[in-house]
Amino acid sequence: MSEARVRALRGATTLDRDDREHLIARTQELMAAVFARNELVEDDLISIVFTATDDVHAAFPAVAAREAGITHVPLLCARELEVEGGIPRCVRILVHAYTPRTARELRHVYLHDARQLRTDLPE
Repeated sequence: MSEARVRALRGATTLDRDDREHLIARTQELMAAVFARNELVEDDLISIVFTATDDVHAAFPAVAAREAGITHVPLLCARELEVEGGIPRCVRILVHAYTPRTARELRHVYLHDARQLRTDLPE
């Protein structure tokens, strides 16, 4: 394996409803998939940026990370641009981490209705 480098991973999911428990569950599902598919652990993480569309109000997506035990990583929440025809109730993440994987070996994760954002990526 090569030496670990700083890489960025993307992912997104959607919510069926704007509900705190549902948002936390879906966000944790997304984070777990990104971490598992890329063999990451908390110590590999540098930061995570969360964004949500304007129709998400139930909770900050970063709460899902804190409730999953990610306590020593800087987290930031922001709003997505409101674009005509955009996907409703969408939560996105941008994970900065150390990994020995090359950029081509990274596995970005798009779940639920967010799959349509990146149909070019393998599951």
